Amino acid sequence: MSLQKENKEPAKKNSLLGEIITINDLREKEFNQKELTPQEHLALKNFDRYRITQLNAQKSEEAFHQKYFQLQVASNLTPYQEFLKEEFFN
Repeated sequence: MSLQKENKEPAKKNSLLGEIITINDLREKEFNQKELTPQEHLALKNFDRYRITQLNAQKSEEAFHQKYFQLQVASNLTPYQEFLKEEFFN
């Protein structure tokens, strides 16, 4: 039986394109008091603004919960670089 060293870095998901760092990975990195790059800070800021805008736009409690779930999935699976695109600057 082998023991694995505990990894303190954010989990990185393997994909065909390499390793993906998500918004949740950046939040974990920030929580662990690791320094974020300016791009990483901007991605977090853009995602938070987008999340609030999307949630506030929902007309029913059911729609709110569905959008909340979708945003959780996005923050867990989407590369943070997606939130650096111009569409998330609004």
